Amino acid sequence: MISKLIHWSIRNKMIVIILYLSMTIYGIYSVINTPVDAIPDLSENQVIIFTEWMGRNPQIIEDQVTYPLTSNLQGIPKIKNIRGASMFGMSFIFVIFQDDVDIYWARARVLERLNYATRLLPADVVPTVGPDGTGLGHVYWYTLDAPEFDLGELRALQDWYIRFALQTVEGVSEVASFGGYQKQYQVVVDPLKLRYYNIALTDVTEAISANNNEVGGRKFELSDIGYIIKSTGYIKNIEEIRNIPIKTVNTTPIQIKDVGTVQMGGELRLGIVDENGEGEKVGGIVIMRYGENAMAVIDRVKEKIKDVKKGLPAGVSIKAAYDRSDLIDATIGTLREAVTEEIIVVSVVLFIFLLHARSALIVVITIPVSVLFAFMMMNWFGITSNIMSLSGVALAVGDLVDAGIVMVENAMKSVSGETEST
Repeated sequence: MISKLIHWSIRNKMIVIILYLSMTIYGIYSVINTPVDAIPDLSENQVIIFTEWMGRNPQIIEDQVTYPLTSNLQGIPKIKNIRGASMFGMSFIFVIFQDDVDIYWARARVLERLNYATRLLPADVVPTVGPDGTGLGHVYWYTLDAPEFDLGELRALQDWYIRFALQTVEGVSEVASFGGYQKQYQVVVDPLKLRYYNIALTDVTEAISANNNEVGGRKFELSDIGYIIKSTGYIKNIEEIRNIPIKTVNTTPIQIKDVGTVQMGGELRLGIVDENGEGEKVGGIVIMRYGENAMAVIDRVKEKIKDVKKGLPAGVSIKAAYDRSDLIDATIGTLREAVTEEIIVVSVVLFIFLLHARSALIVVITIPVSVLFAFMMMNWFGITSNIMSLSGVALAVGDLVDAGIVMVENAMKSVSGETEST
């Protein structure tokens, strides 16, 4: 078989050259389009379900949220394992699928089962499916540098402007905010005043909820003109909360300000984010979507940040805290140098041992084609260019030429033997 292939190649030199050039061109295309990352993604094929029920202890979360959801997710096909974790106010469930399962098919099946399982949970408790990313999806971290702004203002800027802008970038699954204070209106009631006015705490919460909504009316026509009637009732400031009536005692309305105080505060925090010991910081984590090119996503995020900076208040800047592209560039640069040096060393050694330039060139010319062919296979099978795959290519360069050296050396001996006999 090999003999026939060799004879065919000798008789059809032009076809062999065309095939060689075609493989080279397609190999270069594969090098450009193969996803690039620093390290291989070995995380499990999983779907994360997050449920928040603040104010409840871990045992209640386990009994009323984690256990019902875990029990009802068991029937999904192609599941390898289900893990649950309960903590204060939060529940996490990790649904591990088999490795050959498409992640978006898995997410769809989980959502189907959640539609049924949600009715078993307490009222107002809604489970949420996590982002379609992996454990290595954190490709870019940034912080907001603004000495003249407090942490609450920076967190609001992050949550309501920067995060929404970066989530529109192609390949970004989610932008998670961290640090600072999430602003909220806080009503601090006085229990003695509640008892004096004979008001229950539930009366206060119901009054605030009832006075913070929009009420739709109907269409009213007057003089051939239609008017849409509505009632605007959303709370806009602290003073409106203070003036909300709770009940009426002897024709006198009892308002929120009569039983407590209203203030602007921050939501309960379970930790802080400190950068280099210089104090608290506010920022975000850009999570890459499953199967995306990490280098391309980071470049698009950086371009978007340039546009976002134009809308920031004076004195606020975005600073990169973690940029995986630096690690990717360093990894690729190191391996590129190693492969180049190996090709040069192998070429010199071949020339020294064979002492024939054309014969050495025949062996050396197979090295770049073999490397390009490896990238073609990586592109077809969805393998990223990372430190592991590129190291394998670098280590294989020396082995690539073994067969060529043997064949060329035997061919030279045969040709030289025939020449001498002639």
